[in-house]
Amino acid sequence: MRRIPALAPGSRRLYALCIHFAVGASIWGYNIGVLSSVLVHPGWRAALRRPSASQRGAVTAVYYLGTLLSYVLLAHPLADWLGRRRAAIVGSAVLCVGAAFMAGAGARGASALGLTVAGRLVCGVGVGVVSTTVPLYQSEISPAKERGKFVTMNHIGFITGLATGLWVGYGMTFWTGPHGKYWGWRVSILLQFVPAIVFVAGLFFVPETPRWLVQKGKPELAGHVLDRLREGTCPPEAVARELAAIRADVEDRPGRDSAALALFRRPLLRARLWRAFALQFMAQLCGATAMKYYLPTLLRALGLSTRLALMAGAIEMTAKIGMTVVEMWAIDALGRRACLVGGCLVMGVSMLINGALPLAYPNNANKAADAACIAFIFIYAMGYSLGLGPAAWVYSSEIFPTPVRARGLNLAASGGAIGSIIVAQIWPVGVANLGSRIYFFFMAVNLVCAPIIWLLYPETKGRALEDMDDLFGKSAPRHPAALSDPTMAVEDRDRRHRGNGELTQTSSQDSAEEGAQLLP
Repeated sequence: MRRIPALAPGSRRLYALCIHFAVGASIWGYNIGVLSSVLVHPGWRAALRRPSASQRGAVTAVYYLGTLLSYVLLAHPLADWLGRRRAAIVGSAVLCVGAAFMAGAGARGASALGLTVAGRLVCGVGVGVVSTTVPLYQSEISPAKERGKFVTMNHIGFITGLATGLWVGYGMTFWTGPHGKYWGWRVSILLQFVPAIVFVAGLFFVPETPRWLVQKGKPELAGHVLDRLREGTCPPEAVARELAAIRADVEDRPGRDSAALALFRRPLLRARLWRAFALQFMAQLCGATAMKYYLPTLLRALGLSTRLALMAGAIEMTAKIGMTVVEMWAIDALGRRACLVGGCLVMGVSMLINGALPLAYPNNANKAADAACIAFIFIYAMGYSLGLGPAAWVYSSEIFPTPVRARGLNLAASGGAIGSIIVAQIWPVGVANLGSRIYFFFMAVNLVCAPIIWLLYPETKGRALEDMDDLFGKSAPRHPAALSDPTMAVEDRDRRHRGNGELTQTSSQDSAEEGAQLLP
């Protein structure tokens, strides 16, 4: 029997770091997933005195208002000033404060709706920091050929959190009686403190990214971290070339490229920003927000009980974990564009069927039609997990140069927040007034997104972060498929930066100074 070869030390460290940061993604995934069950919990509905559809939409939308404010004003300054690691600590702490507000809604005379809205807003601010810091960190420590795989771990963590939140909500339906009605939804909200504590505790033992360290004028320490991350996977001279390319990308870039408004003023950067912003916007306007928040409500409309609806939603989210694991291979093997376009087509067809069948068989008159709708909700989830779900974060986290990467990713993510606010507001009202016809809107969005992505988004598979200028140079190409092979860019980069100096090793004391104690 053939033995599976052992991972190199550098690969083990890389997997450990990316998995640990995926725990951070699970916190905000849980925060979203658990709200799906809270919205249908009788205790929460009683505490908020039977909230209307518009009030439920506001509870959902205010969260994305918080993320939007965080993306625009808070998350990128924290990531640039404090570093990716410390920013994640701050974001997790803020998220937990918001969760505490939500759990206290209606307790001992506290304003139920007011505290819930305030808690959701604060949670959104915290999530705005965590949700961008995690893929940013994973992208900056990963080798070019495997970057898609490691950044996809962000989405695996997110989906795992979503599924856990739904399973917890399902479990709380068995806690009946006065205590269960009062405490069930509160306990489910407070359980997100568990992954938050694990995540924050581990962050004190991980290093900063080599690219952030170079940006802060610490190339020697960056070299030490890079040596540890690439140990056993590539020769020292390759590590030296990678570090030289990182230094050149930071030090040789004109000062105007790192100015506060450079992303808007510089055509070379603006071409990247609008693509990343639009991609994140599409990732939410495709219907994902509605499925994440209102899935149990949707399944109840198809005739399932509250308990069965929560269980079916939890199963659907759990299945998405497996689908996203497949995406870890597909995104580096097939490329970003193929995954994005294929996912949009699958989601568009699924939305078409979910809109048409209830019109053909109204009032749950045909059980086979209801079963088909549920099946295509699962197929929609497969399309999202193989496309926009993980790939939008992978693409957005890799196309910006180091000096503006945090700012660019956060401004791009604000597009997702805007899309989520729109969907969170129109979905409850749209379902109440249009019924299943609302699905045709999302069908159209997905079918329009597919050609836009194919025609306007260059392929980034296999390219180093420092080589993205080759794609977004004087003008973004109209036909991305015609771009040259990424290995040519690597060879050109090596020629440009060969001879830029050898790495200087640092002491373990210097490593500890910046939190560079790598996981064993």
